[in-house]
Amino acid sequence: MSDTRTLILMRHGKSSYPDGVDDHDRPLDERGRRQAAAAGDWIRANVGAVDAVICSTATRTRQTLERTAVDAPVRFESTVYGGSPDDIVREITATDDSAASVLVVGHAPGIPFTALELADDQESDAAVWIRRGYPTSALAVLEFTGDWSDLGPGRARLTHALRVD
Repeated sequence: MSDTRTLILMRHGKSSYPDGVDDHDRPLDERGRRQAAAAGDWIRANVGAVDAVICSTATRTRQTLERTAVDAPVRFESTVYGGSPDDIVREITATDDSAASVLVVGHAPGIPFTALELADDQESDAAVWIRRGYPTSALAVLEFTGDWSDLGPGRARLTHALRVD
């Protein structure tokens, strides 16, 4: 019997651009720290517990995850940094089926493109919102029924797309 799964796709919080720091190592700025904390509060209030996290190895995604205060086992994956939807979905489909909900913390354009690829309705308000821009700390929440390995294009219902400040 298959279970309902929840996938949360989050773009990192607003980052700073310090001189001499390469892109991978850029930290969050103060706004990004506030955004990430607010996103974590929204996740707890509207989605509930997160069972597993997949996070880019970049400094700003790690700091975003830390500020969300999501308490779940984490896999740090370099493929999420700059990853295509195929790369990101491959990481998600490798998730153990004991996890009912997964949070992925990554970057644009990979995270919003993944949300749109997985969504079964490209004309929903949430999909239109994503296509108009996916700001820092934006969240997309998708639900589907099946095992994580069953996830693929058009297989999930996009239930939310927003940014919490």
